[in-house]
Amino acid sequence: MEFSLITVTPFAQNSTLLVCPDTRRAVLVDPGGEPERLKTACDEANVKVEKILLTHGHLDHVGAAGDMQRYLGVDIIGPHRDDQFLIEMAPEFARAYGFAPPQSFTPSSWLEEGDVVTFGNQRLDVLHCPGHAPGHVVFVNHAQKIIQMGDVLFKGSIGRTDLPGGDMPTLIQSIRTKLWPLGDDYQFIPGHGPLSTLGDERRSNPFVGEQR
Repeated sequence: MEFSLITVTPFAQNSTLLVCPDTRRAVLVDPGGEPERLKTACDEANVKVEKILLTHGHLDHVGAAGDMQRYLGVDIIGPHRDDQFLIEMAPEFARAYGFAPPQSFTPSSWLEEGDVVTFGNQRLDVLHCPGHAPGHVVFVNHAQKIIQMGDVLFKGSIGRTDLPGGDMPTLIQSIRTKLWPLGDDYQFIPGHGPLSTLGDERRSNPFVGEQR
């Protein structure tokens, strides 16, 4: 599986294009804003985008989902239904941060723990990892040990929990019970900032690392 990051908006959010190299089929994960940039990136990648995937419902991850759905003509999949209220609040958040109101959308389907998303010859397993947002999910490609993380875990940090539906103990539990068991050699693409591995974060992350 190939991937490319398209960092958008003043929040520097990592929208991701995941690509099956055998079929040139792809999914667009967390189109958070700047739809024109995202459209250009999809066109220039020479791929067929099959689906839009959402890790959670915060504005900086869904802000361009409606625009991209209309442009690509594909379904929006995810996140977990517990984030429906955040998606519905997106226009309110946009006003608060001075963004243009996002195009409205409704996911074609919600995701649950244990669901599987496919595109081309690729498989993504779904883990429900609440805490940063109650309906947050992550997408795991076990074949190549790559995780589309969203805002659960970052290099040297974790997702904030001071937004509606956030809960620190729940987030810590999600990381320790859902992510650490996957193995140290899994690389992850976070919602913001640089890539890391579960092993590096398990050893040294100041919030959830072994030194705590």
